[in-house]
Amino acid sequence: MVFSTTVFLFLFLPCVLIGYYNPFFKSRNFKNIFLFIVSIGFYAWGEPIYVLLMLCSIIANWFFGVMIERAQNKNKNGRGKVLLIIAILYNMGFLFVFKYLMFVLTNIGLLLNRDIAMLNIALPIGISFYSFQALSYVIDVYRGNGTVQKNPLNVGIYIALFPQLIAGPIVRYKTIEKEIMNRKENFTDFSDGVNRFLKGLAKKVILANNLALVADMSFGMVSELSVVMAWLGAIAYTMQIYFDFSGYSDMAIGLGRMFGFHFMENFNFPYLARSITDFWRRWHISLGSWFRDYVYIPLGGNRVKKGRWLFNLCVVWSVTGIWHGANWTFILWGFLYFVILMVEKLTNLEKKLGWFGHVYTLFFVIILWIVFRAENVGMAFSYIQVMFGIGASKVWDDSVSFCLLNYKAYLILGVLCCVPLSKVFNGLTVRYRKASDIIYVFSVVFIMFFTISYMVKSAYNPFIYFNF
Repeated sequence: MVFSTTVFLFLFLPCVLIGYYNPFFKSRNFKNIFLFIVSIGFYAWGEPIYVLLMLCSIIANWFFGVMIERAQNKNKNGRGKVLLIIAILYNMGFLFVFKYLMFVLTNIGLLLNRDIAMLNIALPIGISFYSFQALSYVIDVYRGNGTVQKNPLNVGIYIALFPQLIAGPIVRYKTIEKEIMNRKENFTDFSDGVNRFLKGLAKKVILANNLALVADMSFGMVSELSVVMAWLGAIAYTMQIYFDFSGYSDMAIGLGRMFGFHFMENFNFPYLARSITDFWRRWHISLGSWFRDYVYIPLGGNRVKKGRWLFNLCVVWSVTGIWHGANWTFILWGFLYFVILMVEKLTNLEKKLGWFGHVYTLFFVIILWIVFRAENVGMAFSYIQVMFGIGASKVWDDSVSFCLLNYKAYLILGVLCCVPLSKVFNGLTVRYRKASDIIYVFSVVFIMFFTISYMVKSAYNPFIYFNF
């Protein structure tokens, strides 16, 4: 089930809120049981078979957590470490079979020039996200950063909670452990949650969906692209993926607030970054911090010799690319980011760029989004060549005129919304508090009705990160 659908907005969410705040559900256990049931129903709506896979993940990781704690309480740290390794292999095995096995077998077949019989295994929605959350649970329990949950229902709430289940943010166990049983719902959090949800919905429905039409048009006609259309499509996709993913994150964070959960921020205006290093401090923050704490630092981080540090960095960016999908484009995308980050750190480039850092960062981010978006590596290189006039049909063609005529407003609005206009608004609210309250309420109501009208009339409603 997708957040930006009428079924979710007018049926699922109202029913869940009414049920959750039902006066008969005063007990935290009852509220958690209710949330778990509706979360399973939410997932089963789109994945009725694979819901069993997620339930297996919940039970298995609850068991691993209990056994790890029991081993450590008996001062059997060796056994606890073995159990942790088994838990990691179990979770990664799930992920490998359903996400990467077909890719590996296909490439082995190409290498050996043989046809390998394979099952067509569909990718379970959200498996990359909830697998990483499950790993966070067992690792935090092993490290002593979180308390083991004796009740499997609480592990289920952590892994399967519907706001962040399908596309994050990737919630770290230690960050919401206490809120599973001791959260406090209040009107301020609820109203902030509604506001945040509507903000994300507007990003998705008004901006991402319309910018996607421009991006899809350009990536669907690479052999006929003009130079300007290639750049226009690349810029449109750069904004589309930001508003698509940050919009979903806003909706997830907002929904979490409505139920008393506080998820970490996932974006901080990444296109204002002055270096690629800075960009990755601002983009998909929950994934970056996950890899930092569970992969990069355990490998030694940057407190090792230069050769080992480069190896650690390469590992992190290789798995970052692979995490996004089983395709050579994602592997290349991750490797290219590794190369750029390596150069930045070895040359201290971040401090030398000054104002030019914005231009430099946006240039490479746009180019690398093409690699990310392309169906294959060949298509990515062909598209990039056209951007620089190699193999282009023209400099300007009718498709550019069509896009500017029909989507100019979305392109301009997209650029404006990539900067923190909210800070300007917040400054004005301090100065004109009474008037700002009226404007705030009016703007929320306006955005809600405007967004819903867009949503109802639009049939184009994908979420990019559902594929990961």
